[in-house]
Amino acid sequence: MVDNQLFELFKKIKKRNESSSEGSEPFMIVGLGNPGREYEQNRHNIGFMAADYLIEKYDFSGKKVKSKAIVTDGLRSGNKVVIVKPQTYMNLSGEAVGALVRFYKIPLKNLVIIHDDLDLPFGVLRIRPGGGAGGQKGVNSIIQHLSDKEFNRFRIGIGRPPGRMVAADYVLQNFSTAEKEEIPFLLETVYKAMDVFLTDGINAAMNQFNGTAQAEGG
Repeated sequence: MVDNQLFELFKKIKKRNESSSEGSEPFMIVGLGNPGREYEQNRHNIGFMAADYLIEKYDFSGKKVKSKAIVTDGLRSGNKVVIVKPQTYMNLSGEAVGALVRFYKIPLKNLVIIHDDLDLPFGVLRIRPGGGAGGQKGVNSIIQHLSDKEFNRFRIGIGRPPGRMVAADYVLQNFSTAEKEEIPFLLETVYKAMDVFLTDGINAAMNQFNGTAQAEGG
């Protein structure tokens, strides 16, 4: 008797949670990078690394390929959250993101792009609610396909190339051994900042985490 009552109670709670999430606007988190094993540890792929970390921490499952992207979704903080890894290669990321934003009916205030940034020191996280592409071609492609730039960015610093190295070559290099040791702390910071964004909004995330460096974890 008690078991049946508990079962019915759990069913009611689950139904209530599902109905509340259906009534709220979904979120989309996009990690930028290049597909293929040869790019996995590249500086340019820090967005993919962050997306994979969030999928693991959120315990999302059921990856699928849709609109030229790997898509995983689930519930987080009472909201439906869609995590996207475009498979178009960096410079064409907008093809996947534009199609998926329209399919899932994502308000731009609920869209977050996680990407590398040459203009920030390695490991620094900078969150902002809009702006230009800043030379990041994946972000530029998204702006073009959305015809709008008012979406959120989680910019992760990878630093400038040394000496006369061309930036295009630098971003396609793997992180150094020392940098790789710090990346888990950096990804944990991104995870914490994303949870604040999902629950309290972009301004709260900016106030708490802008300028945060991975060194705080080490």
